[in-house]
Amino acid sequence: MENHKHIEDRFSRFIIETYRSAIEIGVGRNFTTAEFAVRAGVTVKTTDLFPQQPPEDVLFLRDDVCAPDTAWYEGTELIYAVRPGIEMVPCIIALAQSVNADCIIYHLGNEIYERGGRIIDCGVVLHQYHTRI
Repeated sequence: MENHKHIEDRFSRFIIETYRSAIEIGVGRNFTTAEFAVRAGVTVKTTDLFPQQPPEDVLFLRDDVCAPDTAWYEGTELIYAVRPGIEMVPCIIALAQSVNADCIIYHLGNEIYERGGRIIDCGVVLHQYHTRI
């Protein structure tokens, strides 16, 4: 894992150790977390509001998290985001709740949403806003 970002490395290691399936919301052009997890055998899908060119083996859907195609998300264990806009967070949490998936977010800087959820320290600080039943 050379030439990678520390945040994505730590987050992907956490995903690899904890989940078999995950979906990244608002991936943009940074597929690093998803790529690392896919290489380790985790099924990962990605979404963004804008068309993107995912690497081989990383599935992508152009989708609006605030008006999502919920069929794409059904059955996943984790819905996560790396540095999402704070305006996206309520939609990400609502989506995770609607499909019964964990919701974990790595925020930009010191941002948090509401009370910040449950803190997970895996070398970087993650915020878990929903836990699947």
